Amino acid sequence: MTDQAYALPGTFHFDLEPADGGDPYRIFLFIPKGEPPVGGWPLLVTTDGNATFPFAFASLVTQAPYPTGTNVNWGVVAAIGYPCEEPYDAFRRAWDLGPPPIKSYPPYFEGGPPVRIGGTGRLVDFIEHRLFPRLDAITRIDRTRRSLFGHSFGGLFTLYTLFERPSLFTNWIAASPTIYWEASEILNNEAARQPIVGRAVFLHLSAGEYEGDELAPFQYRNDDAASRAEKRKTERTVALAREMADRLHDPATGIQTQFELFAGQTHMSVLGPAVNRAVGIAFESGGVDDNQPSAR
Repeated sequence: MTDQAYALPGTFHFDLEPADGGDPYRIFLFIPKGEPPVGGWPLLVTTDGNATFPFAFASLVTQAPYPTGTNVNWGVVAAIGYPCEEPYDAFRRAWDLGPPPIKSYPPYFEGGPPVRIGGTGRLVDFIEHRLFPRLDAITRIDRTRRSLFGHSFGGLFTLYTLFERPSLFTNWIAASPTIYWEASEILNNEAARQPIVGRAVFLHLSAGEYEGDELAPFQYRNDDAASRAEKRKTERTVALAREMADRLHDPATGIQTQFELFAGQTHMSVLGPAVNRAVGIAFESGGVDDNQPSAR
């Protein structure tokens, strides 16, 4: 018997360059079988696509066949990743997901290039002007049911995009967002955020239980327990996400929010549950009404 490569059934990927050229993104795509609904498929876009796409695919295909039991129906998943074999491209994601202003940091490794952040606006442009038209050319998408998911720096990118272009998506799912980054620079974007015009939006913020004051039980046994605990005092991932959800919730101005704490999860282990929640939000059976996201 010979070993054979395995691919997720019904999926494919393609590389797509930004409109102004530059390194391409790898788009991992799943489209359900059959004809799309009259209004088109709901869409879930995820960042860090190499890592998030397998979670999203598995969550969707195991739940969508049983909508009355899961409240999840079929839709399109488009994960924005990179042409590499690793789950993350640390160098490129720093630029793509770290909001302005543009800044440079020491290389990840000796002799490497400096790490830069501040390119989020270009990735937003890519989504709006390159990814959306490409998806529309492939299948029919419901523009009123587009959702964006990001974790960690991806969660920060999700918040940045919401504040800058709230009309791009209806549902915004930010898991463990690094709100503390650069002295909470994202709060300046929040303060100057663009108004929500027309359809209301839903923002889901979340974090793992062990991203707060307490370390995970196993982490206390590690040599870096003290430094890790000290770092938490700066990051305040749980507190800052919860505070933002409370602060932004205002149906009168077109935004509903929810904060969720995932029990027993650390910053990295929370990725699976968070993607699963994103699938539940993006592909909620029955969709949303004509005015606002359904209450959750």
